[in-house]
Amino acid sequence: FRSAMRPKEGGLSIAAGATHELVPGGDHLMLMQLKAPLQPGADVAVSLVFEDGSSLPVTAQVRDFAGANENYRPASPHGNG
Repeated sequence: FRSAMRPKEGGLSIAAGATHELVPGGDHLMLMQLKAPLQPGADVAVSLVFEDGSSLPVTAQVRDFAGANENYRPASPHGNG
């Protein structure tokens, strides 16, 4: 079975005051088309932009993850993965 990373249809809806766990192999944020490789241990600044136009700056630590050996290729434009 080969899966492809693709945007979550409908996005993530999180009620005010609620939380949603982002984890490898489940819902997660993926940085695509980077200008330079990220090195484990480095911090990266990202800005999350929400549906209402507000944003939240976040600093995340880059971590090495050998994990589940997922296939990180873009989904095909025809939706057949």
